[in-house]
Amino acid sequence: MNTLDEITESFSRLPGLGKKSAARIANHLLKCDPNFMQRFSNQIATLQQKIRPCSICGAWTENDPCPICQDQTRDKTVICVVEQPQDVSTIENSHEFKGLFHVLGGVISPLDGIGPDQLNIASLIARVNENGIKEVILATNPTVEGDTTALYIQRLLHDREVTVTRLASGLPVGGDLEYADRLTLARSFQGRIKI
Repeated sequence: MNTLDEITESFSRLPGLGKKSAARIANHLLKCDPNFMQRFSNQIATLQQKIRPCSICGAWTENDPCPICQDQTRDKTVICVVEQPQDVSTIENSHEFKGLFHVLGGVISPLDGIGPDQLNIASLIARVNENGIKEVILATNPTVEGDTTALYIQRLLHDREVTVTRLASGLPVGGDLEYADRLTLARSFQGRIKI
């Protein structure tokens, strides 16, 4: 195996990249400016040293605590619970949520050997108990594991003075009924609202 094959193999291990896309990237890099390549390789080499989880919410950050946790203008009575650190960026990019975040680090998945003890659930409960939280928004993915995790957290919080909500799910704006799957249609009917 030559160097080009090795780098192609490495790129193909990244999520969403198959062999063809990996080969296209590797061939593109061969044509790039050497200065760009040096900067790019340094960024990759130091990524794990510079970026780490926030000690409060678990989002990726260079400074601990993260800018969101340090932001005094945010609503400190609302926590949005997400599965992974990258979910924080997704929600932040919508510019619709102005509260705090809490990253679980995954979902309950007995088939994969992941139980509640492997997730950041205890620290979520501690934050709710200690910080005057009024609402917990469960923004886990609408999967069996995401729903199970949300239900588990909701049950842990049911006897506390906190409102627990779940993100709505169903048909996307601009979606076509013809292409909606059964589960999406079922959730759309369950989550219908009065107009």
